[in-house]
Parts: sequence; C-alpha cells; structure tokens
Amino acid sequence: MNLELMRVIDEQYTKTPFYGVPRMTYTVRKMGYPVGPKRIRRLMRLMGIEAIYPKKNVSRAAAEHRKYPYLLKGLDIDRPDAVWATDITYIRMKAGFMYLVAVMDWFSRYVLSWRISNSLDVLFCIEALEEALLQRRPKIFNSDQGSQFTSDEFVGTLLRHGIRISMDGRGRAMDNIMIERLWRSVKYEEIYLKEYRTVSELLDGLSRYFRFYNTERPHQSFAYRTPESVYYE
Repeated sequence: MNLELMRVIDEQYTKTPFYGVPRMTYTVRKMGYPVGPKRIRRLMRLMGIEAIYPKKNVSRAAAEHRKYPYLLKGLDIDRPDAVWATDITYIRMKAGFMYLVAVMDWFSRYVLSWRISNSLDVLFCIEALEEALLQRRPKIFNSDQGSQFTSDEFVGTLLRHGIRISMDGRGRAMDNIMIERLWRSVKYEEIYLKEYRTVSELLDGLSRYFRFYNTERPHQSFAYRTPESVYYE
C-alpha cells in the first residue's frame, strides 16, 4: 500500500510541485485513498520531498553546513559552461524506488553526468560531479541547500576547481528551473511509461533516455536543435 501511495504522490507532485501535505492529502483522498496528513507527511519525507516548502527538495539541509548565496538572479546565461546545475529526484520502480542525481549545463540543457542510488548518501552525487568535471568546468555551479550539496566533500570538490557556488533560496522553485524541467521530462517520457523491476533495467533505461535527450530530442527554444549540438557548438 505504501509503494502504491508513493507512486500516486510522485505523479501528483510532478504535476504540482507546489503541493504540500494538506493539499496532497486532500488530492490523494479524492482519488479514493483513505489517508491522513500524518501518513502523507511520512511518505513524502521518505521520498525526499520537503513538504513545508513549495519545491521538490529531495536533499535536506544540514544545519552545520555552510550555505552559499544564490548567484543567478538577473544573470544573463548566454553560453555553455557559464552555469551548471544539479538536483536529486525520486525514481519509482515496480517494487521499490531509487534516487537519481544529474549534472546539467544550464544554457544548453545538456546532461553531463548522472548516477542512481538506493540512499541519499553524498557519494553518488560526488561521483556524478567528478565525472562531469572530467569534460569541462563551469564558472558557477548551482544546487539546492541539501546536505549532499552543502557537505564538505561536495563543496570542497567545487572549490578545488575554482568554481563559484550558488544555492537556491529555500522554497523558491524557480531558482533551479532548468533541472526541474529535466525531471518532468525524464518522468513523463521514460519513468512513467516503464515498469522497471531491477536496478540493471533502470540503468539501461536511463542510459538510453539520456542519450536520446542529449543527442536526438529537439528543443523548441533552440530552434529544434539538440542539447548536444548546442553544448558543443
């Protein structure tokens, strides 16, 4: 029952990321599930959704970690590698769930790297970051204020490469809008169409999808060019 409810919550939150516990409880009840806010809150926390804030915030802040200011307000991002962004999202499977992190170039929407994990440990985020940095490096790196991205290990990697750090304001869903749009694309065009049973199936499916997303999927904002062609132009 919990996995079924988590699937419903995931789909609804992808449609309406501004829903907190009260609205989510009301909506799920309308779908015929006799649940209360206490259970909805517990499941949203398990999924990594920060219910208090109007943003899908999978990673939670750690009070002892330093937070950095948001640097993108009013910034004209007009070329690749000016800004990279990252985030974590919940990925449902037929019998369970995983977490997905990606690193994306803000201007071109090109996905530089990604990893999956069965926990919200920082390691898979660092692995994705280090893979992306093998290619190029950005001027600014933007994330939310979650404990993975404010950790000494993650921040230290960015600082060693001379990268400026930017972090979303708490509860401002538009601050990392490009990767939020990526998550909607991944879920509607891949995850919700499949019933992944194993981690290896999920890895294969996401590998195919991100190749398609980078090299074949046209973006209207780029006159129907692909992220790869824009990133490497």
